[in-house]
Amino acid sequence: MWLIDVRPAGRIGEADRVKFAASAEAALAGGWRYLLAAGWRPHVMATLDTLSSQRRPLADPLGLQGILLEKMSRGPRSFADLVAGTIAPPVARVQLLHLLWHRRLSIDLARPLTDATLVNPAGGVRG
Repeated sequence: MWLIDVRPAGRIGEADRVKFAASAEAALAGGWRYLLAAGWRPHVMATLDTLSSQRRPLADPLGLQGILLEKMSRGPRSFADLVAGTIAPPVARVQLLHLLWHRRLSIDLARPLTDATLVNPAGGVRG
């Protein structure tokens, strides 16, 4: 079992540190582990901002989403590889971000989003 305190690092004051220490002791006494989550790795927020920009409905007149999903049937592929084989790579990038935001495909958020990022079928990171 875990006890997790969540607070942005910029909002942690000296009094909070005392409270967190007391929480850690209480968790230890109960046989639990304790963790203070005070922020994300900087690239995670940048990736989430990028993905969330594609949260609204998006037209796909070129049928790129279907092409991208079909390419995924062959297993994990890099972001750059997926978009490179389409008729409009810049537009395919937007469509791929849209598919990622809507969880039709997935990536590992522990790593920065780059052209080398492995894109996986929905339901979990495999590559």
